[in-house]
Amino acid sequence: MSKLFTPITAGSLSMPNRVVIAPMCQYSAEEGRMTDWHMIHLGQLALSGAGLLTIEATAVSPEGRITHADVGLWDDATEAAMVPVLKAIRRWSDIPVAIQLAHAGRKASTDKPWRGGAQIPPGQPNGWQTVAPSAQPFAPDENAPAALDKAGMDRIRDAFAEAARRSLRLGIDAIQIHAAHGYLLHQFLSPLSNHREDAYGGSLENRMRFPLEVFDAVKAVVPDDYPVSVRISGTDWVEGGWDIGQTIALAQELRARGCAAIHVSSGGLDPRQQIPVAPGYQVPLARAVKAAVDMPVVAVGLITAFDHAESIVATGDADMVALARGILYDPRWPWHAAAHLGVQVHAAPQYLRCQPRAHRALFLDT
Repeated sequence: MSKLFTPITAGSLSMPNRVVIAPMCQYSAEEGRMTDWHMIHLGQLALSGAGLLTIEATAVSPEGRITHADVGLWDDATEAAMVPVLKAIRRWSDIPVAIQLAHAGRKASTDKPWRGGAQIPPGQPNGWQTVAPSAQPFAPDENAPAALDKAGMDRIRDAFAEAARRSLRLGIDAIQIHAAHGYLLHQFLSPLSNHREDAYGGSLENRMRFPLEVFDAVKAVVPDDYPVSVRISGTDWVEGGWDIGQTIALAQELRARGCAAIHVSSGGLDPRQQIPVAPGYQVPLARAVKAAVDMPVVAVGLITAFDHAESIVATGDADMVALARGILYDPRWPWHAAAHLGVQVHAAPQYLRCQPRAHRALFLDT
């Protein structure tokens, strides 16, 4: 039996298998509103056979977007734009749908990646003034962010909570809070980007304070058993930065507050990072967190081989495996993995006739 294709629960959320589709920015929204692209993109992934589909990083405020073309969930218009996309998914698929709520902080106000991805200064078309824990830019040649005061932090905290309320109204099954990849909550966590001298900077306890306040604010507006997870960077890959020991301390604090799962990625905070990129290079980070906390842990990062994904879950290194670019390349990865591992997977009835001759029992009855 394949461990990868066994069910798992997180809070009130039940997933038929441990294959998670990670949030992947599409840079195709209009004023924060989803477009037809998102219906096409998320629709095909909803038919993949994965256990969970996560909507891309969704900004809780306009200035929290990475680019001007990011999806948002901060007003009635951005909420309404998600309705037809989610309605189409639910008409044809029973895949659970999560959303990643995010604020980019000093890494906001950039151009689309296929246009170079450079920061757009305030005052220029599609640019705005960024904010951060401290007034240090991501790169020396970029416009410096404005250091947040307590009132600004409170507004962002409340924006996360309001986006969570909207997520509930939309019927989304789970919420992930983005505290990784060098975005705002990660910026508060890392001593490389947080140079504050108040109660939100300095010690590890202080640097964790604002991310934990955001988590608590989101938890306060959802039902007790509603799954709220967090995505973290297990290390900055820079000497003197955020590391796995601090990650474990944060994970333990989150677990005590009712976190449903933790998704362990890495990097993204500092351009000096030295990442030893290789298949599964972040799995040891997930393994270390899993050994320290009693909640589901998700591993991610260049996991593309079927046997590799199976071994990560089967050996207990992580409870789930997340796919990002790999599932963009192969949107039927879960089908192909199930066929390789000799197990069954759900497929839409419209696709049952494509079952390969060599895998006549691949698709479960629907």
